Amino acid sequence: MENETGRESEKSAQALVEPIRVLLLDDHPENLLLRSTILRKYGYLTETATTVEEAEALLDEIDIAVLDYHLGAGQFGTDVADKLRKQRPEVPIIILSATLERRFGGSEDMHLLKGYSSIDDLVTALRSFEAKRRGKPVVVDARDFFYSRINMAIGDDSVLEILDVEGNWQYVNETCARLLERPREWFLGRNMFDEMPDLAQDWREILRTVAVARETYIDRTYRGLLNLPRKGEAWVWNVLVFPITLHTNATGVVLTARILERKTIL
Repeated sequence: MENETGRESEKSAQALVEPIRVLLLDDHPENLLLRSTILRKYGYLTETATTVEEAEALLDEIDIAVLDYHLGAGQFGTDVADKLRKQRPEVPIIILSATLERRFGGSEDMHLLKGYSSIDDLVTALRSFEAKRRGKPVVVDARDFFYSRINMAIGDDSVLEILDVEGNWQYVNETCARLLERPREWFLGRNMFDEMPDLAQDWREILRTVAVARETYIDRTYRGLLNLPRKGEAWVWNVLVFPITLHTNATGVVLTARILERKTIL
């Protein structure tokens, strides 16, 4: 019995020190070469595939899968993810997607948005999934990760809010939180119009129309949105509202406000 326990402990220790084998799936060989080269520098072993069939042949040999979503020719990385989840449910799965409209909550554990996620994001994700490799659950805040990529694209100099069609906050950035003197966590689940009743008359219908009609709205009339400083010699604001499919697959809106011009006061 002691020998069995000793062998199990030895196998567990060996599993922790062995390099992680990462499956990379992408229909562009140049992308595979780049990612594989970089990950090897970080100590990972890589297995590469350009088709669903090639990837599925490697599922028993990997520890983590990094799968491109759209492979062309009617193939999708999520097909591999579904099979891997059934075949080896303990293996973490990362999907690389080029669009903000991808829905969270499938077989995959995490999405990374191509064009905005860096190699550091990928390495951080891989390292975080070490816990799952040891049999411990990994909790990924997909909502915050998803919306933070939008914030990265728009820029930290803008106020950013993401709301559902009824005006319930799904996300705000640090700029918005500082302006309203609240922690970011305070906003989640609260309703803009309950907290700021003065906004309801002008903005409730605007947000609903943008979400339903899927149109973009620009406003420079300074009607008190977010209690922004009024138009004057110091501040000139541009407010932009556009539709988005939320992490729940419901319709919502992205609301941004940016200073167009800072005028010098003599």
